[in-house]
Amino acid sequence: MTAEITDSHCHLDFDTFDDERDAVIARALEAGVTRMVTICTKLRLEPQVRAIAERYDPVFYAAGTHPMSAADEPMATVDELVKLAEHPKFVGIGETGLDYHYTADSAEVQQQSLRVHIAAARETGLPLIIHARDADDDMARILTEEFRNGAYLCVMHCFSSGEVLAKAALDLGFYLSMSGIAAFPKSEGLRDIFASAPVDRILVETDAPYLAPPPHRGKRNEPAFTVHTAKVGAGVFGMDWPDFAARTQANFERLFWKAA
Repeated sequence: MTAEITDSHCHLDFDTFDDERDAVIARALEAGVTRMVTICTKLRLEPQVRAIAERYDPVFYAAGTHPMSAADEPMATVDELVKLAEHPKFVGIGETGLDYHYTADSAEVQQQSLRVHIAAARETGLPLIIHARDADDDMARILTEEFRNGAYLCVMHCFSSGEVLAKAALDLGFYLSMSGIAAFPKSEGLRDIFASAPVDRILVETDAPYLAPPPHRGKRNEPAFTVHTAKVGAGVFGMDWPDFAARTQANFERLFWKAA
């Protein structure tokens, strides 16, 4: 019997899936990936992402402004995000966050956008979905400052940052999500960070179509490949595969309560 898991973060609206979206979702289900959360990264594209969630029973969705687009897209409002959250398949706020790797020049507007999304997560009770790259200090500071203003739920999506940000997030009760990066051969340090985290705070994801794990590295990623990363995760925590799969399912349902 195939263990069941959830791809907590993918991008099924990307045009690389246009010609075979039905088949991609069918392969995911066959692999045991029973739910997928597809992420809208620009709010003007929310209708087409929502339509995918409405078409496919196993697919839920979230929406926000990706930090790399924050300077080029209209600033989201709390009211706008709260209104979107009324949809029964809308389960998270984001992805949002900070990315200083290519877009450090827009740091100020990224931070403003992040705080808007945090306020919406706080108001709706839905989990905040965070993208963090080369911005660990500011990310830890803002998440902590805002938590003092009122608690909220959060997952550090595709976590590949350092120990300090991991500790800050875990201390706030947040979750860390394992992507294909955690399965790369040279990611021993990242796997060590995950191994030091409570297993009840771990999710798995693909970030498809990006970051395919071995043995598919370098190819287009898809939700079915969540299994490869999750099996690496089972090894990281010294758990049998079915037990780790069940634990990540329970974690997902606790955080993404609306999809449970």
